[in-house]
Amino acid sequence: METKRIGLVLSNVPGYSETFFRNKIKGLQNKGFEVTLFVNECEPRQHAFLCDVVVAPNLNISALKKLLTLVSLILKACFVYPRKSYRLYSLDKKEGLPFKTIIKQILINQHLFTKELDWLHFGFGMLAVGRENIAQVVGAKMAVSFRGFDLYLSPLKHDNCYERLFKKDVKYHVLSQEMKTDVMHYNVPEQQIKVITPAIDTGFFNSTKKSSPSETIRFLTVARLHWKKGLEYTLEALWHLKQNGIKFHYTIIGEGSEFERLKFATDQMDITEEVTFMGKLPHDEVKKIMEQSDIYLQYSIQEGFCNAVLEAQAMGLLCVVSNAEGLSENVLHNKTGWVVPKRNILMLKDTIEDIIEMAEESKDHIRRTAMQRVRDEFHILQQQQDFVSFYTV
Repeated sequence: METKRIGLVLSNVPGYSETFFRNKIKGLQNKGFEVTLFVNECEPRQHAFLCDVVVAPNLNISALKKLLTLVSLILKACFVYPRKSYRLYSLDKKEGLPFKTIIKQILINQHLFTKELDWLHFGFGMLAVGRENIAQVVGAKMAVSFRGFDLYLSPLKHDNCYERLFKKDVKYHVLSQEMKTDVMHYNVPEQQIKVITPAIDTGFFNSTKKSSPSETIRFLTVARLHWKKGLEYTLEALWHLKQNGIKFHYTIIGEGSEFERLKFATDQMDITEEVTFMGKLPHDEVKKIMEQSDIYLQYSIQEGFCNAVLEAQAMGLLCVVSNAEGLSENVLHNKTGWVVPKRNILMLKDTIEDIIEMAEESKDHIRRTAMQRVRDEFHILQQQQDFVSFYTV
């Protein structure tokens, strides 16, 4: 295969726990692709990454340093990248962008001019906003990934933010069939959209868990403490369980802006002793807690797909999720778990009670079916091959 050069645009270098991007890069490199990572920020130690890292010019500096940086960028635009700078100016002007905005885009995006590329892939939808013509300028095909938040919530915060993007010749990557349908609602042709689901290391997240009846039900959620994860709804459903005399313990792994609110909610509902906030944990610690848990809960308001649900299924947990976007494709209702409509606390409570009352044999059947499906359909090698096809078709 002819070597293809991929430019991946992200805000930051992926951290250790951001396995999606790391696995994607490794998979492409193993197939002979050259990958360059373009980021806005990068700590010195992160330069020794899996691939070349190119960092955007930093303008959040002192006034004097900022002035010197701007002068340098202007000189580069005029004498190092004159053709690309003029091309970007012409394309943006043709689309009616203000002069000041065009000049700003030329200066702050010069790091994207530095490499010869076959594909320029923006890892999140909002990273492509304002850069809709960059790929054409550098002579590359353009790709954009939507992962959930950027497709459903960003347009609510930024009116018509994708108006220019959806008029371009772009290949889109989404996480689920539902997301594909939703992108098509913007008049994007179906053939320009490719579904590639998340995947997990099924060799690491692997268990022989079987039903182990216990007086105390052990619930688990692994998620950022963010309002879109629906954790307050989950807590209210568990409060109802306590009122019905069901003994449980609920472990939440993750950190985020909603910690105080959720901690206050547990106090108000008098379930503080039943709920433990573990904070952020490494994968091996997460796996240990999964091995000790019975039921995994992901009652999100918005969710692109959710790797943690795949990991929980692979570890043999019984999974209850909401019908937010890709979750109903991640978990098949009554086959590999249970899907409950969003914001319906009583239905969530009833579903959990039904699961608790199920025969152990029935639980084991659901558990085995889920584990096998994850091993067959959501392993890393399959995802890596899908991305090779994404860039070669």
